[in-house]
Amino acid sequence: MRFRVLTLNVWHDAGDPQRSALINAELIRLRPDVVVLQEVCYPDQLPELLDGTGLEYAVHQADLIDLPDATDGSALATCWPFEVAEVLDHRPTASAPEHWWTLAATIELPDVGPMLLIQPTTPWRLDQSAVRETQLLAVADLDDRHGTPVPTVIAGDLNATPDSAGLRFLTGLQSLAGRSTAYQDAWRIAGDGPGHTWTTNNPLARQEIDHLLGQPTHHRRLDYILTAMPRAYRTRVLHAALVGTDPILSDHYGVLADLSVEPSRLD
Repeated sequence: MRFRVLTLNVWHDAGDPQRSALINAELIRLRPDVVVLQEVCYPDQLPELLDGTGLEYAVHQADLIDLPDATDGSALATCWPFEVAEVLDHRPTASAPEHWWTLAATIELPDVGPMLLIQPTTPWRLDQSAVRETQLLAVADLDDRHGTPVPTVIAGDLNATPDSAGLRFLTGLQSLAGRSTAYQDAWRIAGDGPGHTWTTNNPLARQEIDHLLGQPTHHRRLDYILTAMPRAYRTRVLHAALVGTDPILSDHYGVLADLSVEPSRLD
């Protein structure tokens, strides 16, 4: 079977109030089967984003964990039923003062069976690599606990570049804490070009990048769709593209991947 995954940092309700309608129109046009969204205002924005998309099964992080005075957070939406397998609630610390989480959910793929989808949202600050590494180690643990015969998909804004220790760990290029794993990066397999998702080429990101980094030119790939190595099934990456470049939807460009699942031929 084939299915389409999309990840997008919505950037809450900043800027032009028409952005939510533009994102909704793009979701209707692209018709993804699985969508992970970050920085979604709670509780009103998610229904507006999903209206008419056919994504009938959805959850916002505030539905699952106690977030006093929360104004935004991450969300999962699919066109197929899913069950929440586990939630990791990363409470604020001195090194990571924001409130982050990781969701693991099993999505029922038609004619195939359940697939684990892991949606991490990691701290954004450039000096929080150690916190991100700890959280991405926990992502591998989630897969160990809840993975199915269908290769797990990890999707979201990971706030880390491909050469960071956390992403190198996830993609099998280095070990962390004496451990190793290997997920396949959809953009590296099927994307065209550098795939920067947070860049001064985006006018909605330019001012924020200048404010945070003080640099006139900056380009990072922070948003990912990853899939596990073959199990009883294998997942092929057929196509990968950036989303929200024309019209520009957010301060991040999103990532779209077309995937196929078939029985593995490996013994």
